[in-house]
Amino acid sequence: MLRKSLILISFVSLCFQAMGQEFSIIDKKAIKYFEEGNAFLQRKQLPEAGEKYKAAYERSTDFYEAYLKHAQVLLSSGMPEEALSVTRKGQSRLPIKANDFFKGKLAWIETQIYLAQGRFQLALDTFDATHQFLAEDFLESADYLEKLQQFKIIAEGIKNPISISKKRLSGPLNQFKLQYFPVLTADGKRLFFTKRDGMSAKQDEDIYFSDHNGDTWSSPESISELINTRYNEGTCTISADGNLLIFTSCNTPASHGSCDLYITARVDGQWQSPVNMGRNVNTRFWESQPSLSADGSLLFFSSNRPEGEGGIDIWVSERLEDGTWSKAKNLGPNVNTQKDEVSPFIFFNNTVLFFASDGHPGFGAKDIFRSSIGRTGFGKPSNMGFPINDQKDQLALFITAQKDFAYYTENSYYQGKVDSSFLYRFEFPKEIDLGHELVVTRGKVINEETGEAVEAILSLVDLERDSTLYSFKSDGKDGAFTMIYPEKEKTGLYVEKEGYMPKIYNVDRDSLRNKVGFQILLEPIASGKHFIFENVFFDFDKSILKKASISSLKKLKKFLLAHPGVNLLIVGHTDNIGDLEYNSELSLRRARSVKEYLLQEGISEARLKIEGRGSAAPIQPNDTEENRALNRRIEVFIL
Repeated sequence: MLRKSLILISFVSLCFQAMGQEFSIIDKKAIKYFEEGNAFLQRKQLPEAGEKYKAAYERSTDFYEAYLKHAQVLLSSGMPEEALSVTRKGQSRLPIKANDFFKGKLAWIETQIYLAQGRFQLALDTFDATHQFLAEDFLESADYLEKLQQFKIIAEGIKNPISISKKRLSGPLNQFKLQYFPVLTADGKRLFFTKRDGMSAKQDEDIYFSDHNGDTWSSPESISELINTRYNEGTCTISADGNLLIFTSCNTPASHGSCDLYITARVDGQWQSPVNMGRNVNTRFWESQPSLSADGSLLFFSSNRPEGEGGIDIWVSERLEDGTWSKAKNLGPNVNTQKDEVSPFIFFNNTVLFFASDGHPGFGAKDIFRSSIGRTGFGKPSNMGFPINDQKDQLALFITAQKDFAYYTENSYYQGKVDSSFLYRFEFPKEIDLGHELVVTRGKVINEETGEAVEAILSLVDLERDSTLYSFKSDGKDGAFTMIYPEKEKTGLYVEKEGYMPKIYNVDRDSLRNKVGFQILLEPIASGKHFIFENVFFDFDKSILKKASISSLKKLKKFLLAHPGVNLLIVGHTDNIGDLEYNSELSLRRARSVKEYLLQEGISEARLKIEGRGSAAPIQPNDTEENRALNRRIEVFIL
């Protein structure tokens, strides 16, 4: 019913009441059309409802309720221009001394139409000029207060726009009716996207890719016959090294719900048969739109399962040491709302999450938001601003590791429904903070004796926190690997393969940051072989292991457990500063500290011998502090 604040317009002497509804006219036939329109509207038959409302005000030209309802139906149907024509027709029938209620309502609809058209300044101007005519109880409503917050965001956004230029990707891309959810490999050279030829059930979704060759893109190709089937496959994510793919597939025989997430790995350059990710990730509801962290350890995705905050929420699952995935957790109310949060994207440094939402205040429809992770989880999201966000749905943002471009999907609509979608990109603004800078290391892992590729496990570790930043495998076909990781102090790189001597590096000391063509030579285990036991730290003139040594010590324990027939000689070394006898004794004490740690961890003493060689065997001249630091080391020999 209309609110108590309704004041009948002055030129109507009588009001007609039917079915508990007060109207501004008394024409029974027009009112009958109006009520028939309401019946169609309840059944969500919008075109039929619109025709009845139109018939109502054409019969009785002062029927303002019908103008309002018809404009609302047209706006909901994605026809803002037609809706604007109706509101203006209704406004033209208002007398000079018009009733404030209808003046305010028609102007309010007009404001929403301008917002839907992206005519933001006109919407703000119309609101400023007419909000005084809105009913008092409406001014106190949640809908009005929410819209007021939107106006503030829009006003700030158009006053301080971000300088970007959105460009549609040129051919041979964008050749299909629908292409969406772009994802790129870490080097930015290969683009994956979901392709569909139309919206009918016969035209299913598939994953396609295109390679960037200089200034052009190659003709899109299907990713693999093992992945693309007669079912719908799409919205994928790929690890930074390009060897792990997670994607959505719907209504397959192996699905737990309507759409599930599947995982596949690329082995020797070939994708393997996909596997359902299981009930820790998938439910009998809808799971889709995955985003994998650069190291492949965290999976973010969208789901409409009922245990969330409401609508569609973003969830996260962690890859465990045995390769399985933990039970998915909701990201909580800082990120998720009672409405929809979709298309998550975790940036390559694992510290910034982007997603689309119509539940957080924005410019209209779904906006892109950014949230940074802290000690207690993800923080309060911030709107990405104008014109990254506008009146349309913003979806599927992907920012390259190089921070040079952001890729996204833009939909075209016909009568309120998606008619087509295309891939766009823009140069990513430097003023937007993306957290930690990224470091890139590329190379190959090779068998030192045969020159053959080795599929090894590479782990990048934060030494101070004893936490793995990045863990992945080199390619078994050519040994290649790509690491993209956040720039942090005191990081170590560990390269392991059963049957081989481990390789241990200190990222800073070994100058691995942004290194290209880095060749890692792994030696098969054999008696007499040795390796420098990097990232074992002692204070000056001390033999007590520092906290930052724990990661290396754990790796050595792991090596011994994986090779129970291997016995070690742990050798300590010093630089040439100090007395020879003292240095020999100090180096022995340091080797003993390593041994004692391993003994405490359950390694048999029979497998461990120690020796202190002081300054007798330098690996660099003791002529600089940098070289002396290299000479202060622990070495491990195979007995």
